[in-house]
Amino acid sequence: MHVFDVWKIRKHFPILKRMMNNKPLVYLDGATTTQKPQVVIDAIKHFCEEEYGSVHRAVYGLASDATEKFSNVREKIQHFIHAREKEEIIFTRGTTESINLVAHSFGKRFVQEGDEIILSIMEHHSNILPWQLFCKKHGAKIKIIPITLSGELCLDTFEQILNDKTKLVSIAHVANTTGTINPIKKVINMAHHYGAKVLIDGAQAASHLHIDVQDLDADFYAFSGHKMYGPTGIGVLYGKRELLEEMPPFMGGGDMVDEVFIERATFQGPPLKFEAGTPPIIEVIGLGRAIDYIQSIGRTKIDAWKQQLLTYAIDKIAEVRGIQIIGQSKKKSAILSFTLEGVHPLDLGMFLGFRGIAMRTGHLCAQPTLRHFGIDSLARLTFDLYNTYEEIDLCIQAIKEAIPLLKSHASNP
Repeated sequence: MHVFDVWKIRKHFPILKRMMNNKPLVYLDGATTTQKPQVVIDAIKHFCEEEYGSVHRAVYGLASDATEKFSNVREKIQHFIHAREKEEIIFTRGTTESINLVAHSFGKRFVQEGDEIILSIMEHHSNILPWQLFCKKHGAKIKIIPITLSGELCLDTFEQILNDKTKLVSIAHVANTTGTINPIKKVINMAHHYGAKVLIDGAQAASHLHIDVQDLDADFYAFSGHKMYGPTGIGVLYGKRELLEEMPPFMGGGDMVDEVFIERATFQGPPLKFEAGTPPIIEVIGLGRAIDYIQSIGRTKIDAWKQQLLTYAIDKIAEVRGIQIIGQSKKKSAILSFTLEGVHPLDLGMFLGFRGIAMRTGHLCAQPTLRHFGIDSLARLTFDLYNTYEEIDLCIQAIKEAIPLLKSHASNP
C-alpha cells in the first residue's frame, strides 16, 4: 500500500480543526470546492499586508514587484501544464469564464451558421450553456456524445457524428457526477482528424492528474483555482498561441489595448488581449502558492491516496442496503455518487450535515447526465488528500443510521 502521511497533511488545513453542529468536521465535498492549506492563506495575507500593488500600470516599487510576482505565477502555470510558452496562459475568474471566453472569441472567429459543436451528455452546465447561447445567436448546432450505463463515452457514436462541419469538441477531462476519467488524448486525436479543435474542461482534474497540454495536443484547457486548494475567483485558460492570435478580445477595458482612439483601437497580443481591466491579483498569488503546495506533495502521490480512499469507500458502501452507485467506469476519479432506495438525497445530506459530514446533493449542475440515468438528484462524496479511512467509516455508519429514520419520516410526514 502507498505510504501517505494523511495526519501530517491534515495539519496543513486549519478548517479541519473546526466543529460543525458540535461534531468534528468531515469534509467530503472537494469536487465542489477544496479546502485551503495554511500556506495558501498565509501567502494571500502576506501579499495583502506587505506587497500589494496593481500590475502592469506603474513603475514604483510596490507595483513593479507585484507585476513580477503576478507574471511569475503565469510562468509557473505554464510549467505546471507543460504549455509551450507563458503567453498561452490566460487568467480568468474560473473554468466557467474560460469556456465562455472560448465560446465567444473562438466561436466568433471560426464558427459559422450551420457548423457544429460537439459536447458529451456528461458535461457540467458550464460546458453546455455557453454553447447553447452561442449556437442560438449564430445558427450553429450542438451534437451530443452519449455515454454508457457505466458512465463511459460512446466513442463509436462520437466517430459517427464527427464530420467536416465539426468546428469544436468541448469535453470534461473528469466528469463531476460520475468521476469518469475520459480518454481525452484519443478524443483529441479523433477530432483533429476532421480538422476540429478541442477544449478540455479540466476543473476536476488539475489538482491530481498529470497534465501535458503539448503531449495531449489540446487546443484549449481550462481549470479553476478553488478546486485545487487555491482561492475562488481565479481560473486559467490555456490556448494554443496560433489560435489566440486569431481570436478577437472577449471584453474591452484597460490593459488589453495598444492604442485607443475615439473611433478605433488596436489590441495587445495574448494573453493580455483577453484580460481586460484590473486582474484578480490577490487570487493569482494564491493560485501560485496552491500550485507550489501541490507540487511539494506530488500529483502522483495525491492521486494514489485518493484512489485508495475511493476503493475503500466503494467496498464499504456496498454494505448499505438499497445503494446504487452512479458511474462505474474503469478509469475513475475519487468521486462517489449514489442514490438510496426510498431516501431523497437532500434529506440524507441534511442528516449527515447534522453529524458534521459535508457532502454534495442535488443535480450537481449536470441535469442532462442525471436524466440519462433516470434520476433527478444525487448524493456525492468526494475524497481528497486530507481525508481518511476513519472519516469514510463515520460517513458510512451515518448513512446506515439515516436510512430507517428517513424512510420512516417519508412514510409518515
